[in-house]
Amino acid sequence: MLEIVTGIIAGMVSGIGMGGGTILILILSLFYGMDQHVAQASNLIFFIPTSIAAIYINIKQKMIDFKIALLIGGIGSIGALLGSYLSKQIDSNLLRKCFGVFLAIIAIHEIYSYVKMYIYAKKRDNIDNKEIKDRRN
Repeated sequence: MLEIVTGIIAGMVSGIGMGGGTILILILSLFYGMDQHVAQASNLIFFIPTSIAAIYINIKQKMIDFKIALLIGGIGSIGALLGSYLSKQIDSNLLRKCFGVFLAIIAIHEIYSYVKMYIYAKKRDNIDNKEIKDRRN
């Protein structure tokens, strides 16, 4: 049952473009006790069908710039080869710590972005409310 819930959560997060693999790696390593290398490799297999589904939907909605996607995909493939090689050279515990730091950086960035957006919305709303009051007077 945990496998089904894991797949659904990771798939949903992946479908909205937030990197379901990150969630999947976290769940596999924490709840299933998988070695970090195995969790990351499993994520790569998970990525194939979820990315095909996302690509299909985005092509239908005409939301892909193929020239940029192919360029980034090609360069990303080279990066994936280098990253895979480096991953094999790194101890699993160090890799887990690096992944944790990566998640922390993403979390800090997301919180910062949310706070920045919230402050901007508050300022915008205050300006809009002031304009409405000025119009009434």
